Amino acid sequence: MSALPRSYNPFAEDEEEDVAPAGPGGAGGADRQRYLQQEVLRRSAATADSTTRSLSLLYESERIGVAASEELVRQGEALKRTEQMVDKMDQDLKTSQRHINSIKSVWGGLVNYFKAKPPESKPEQNGAPEYYANSRLKEAMMSSKEQESKYQESHPNLRKLDNSDNDFNKADLVSSVQRDAYPKNQQLRAYHQKIDTNLDEMSSGLSRLKSLALGLQTEIEEQDDMLDRLTKKVETLDVNIKNTDRKVRQL
Repeated sequence: MSALPRSYNPFAEDEEEDVAPAGPGGAGGADRQRYLQQEVLRRSAATADSTTRSLSLLYESERIGVAASEELVRQGEALKRTEQMVDKMDQDLKTSQRHINSIKSVWGGLVNYFKAKPPESKPEQNGAPEYYANSRLKEAMMSSKEQESKYQESHPNLRKLDNSDNDFNKADLVSSVQRDAYPKNQQLRAYHQKIDTNLDEMSSGLSRLKSLALGLQTEIEEQDDMLDRLTKKVETLDVNIKNTDRKVRQL
């Protein structure tokens, strides 16, 4: 008699040979490992691109802040010139009042003749100190202007950021201590280094933006004081002009 059981299938051995092992070392495990590696690289690349875009927006915000600071400084210079003009008008008005007093009466003319002529003060010394933008704002503007070249590189229309294989070549230039802190995969290591570099630049950019904001706040407060002083001078000048006009009509 044959030693084979009744349920024996002669094709079972061929089927068992065709079935691939499903263990970690099999084809299924290798495909999943490749998929996970590609997914890690994709996410790392997306993160690097995201930090690059954020850095570009930060540079653009910094450029706008510098432009606003320059415009505010020009405004302060215009306010200073206006205040000097008001001071000059006040001095001319006082001179006109002296002449009117001379015309009104002989006695007034004699008084003005023997009376010492008051020294004319320069507009800068008539309660209006020379205008200078506050040092905090100037330092912040100088620091931000040094980053203008980086803004040009990160601008969407002028983008020259290097996200090519050069980043992977630069990965070999880091020291062994720094290399140990990054993954062993060359592409993944380059992405991580790019992310770290962008984050460092973002931190510096936010610090510069903070300095710009504080400088703008100080400049605005100083110009508010200048506007208050100018408003009071204009009101006083308006009253003096009306009094002088009335005296002229009485001649």
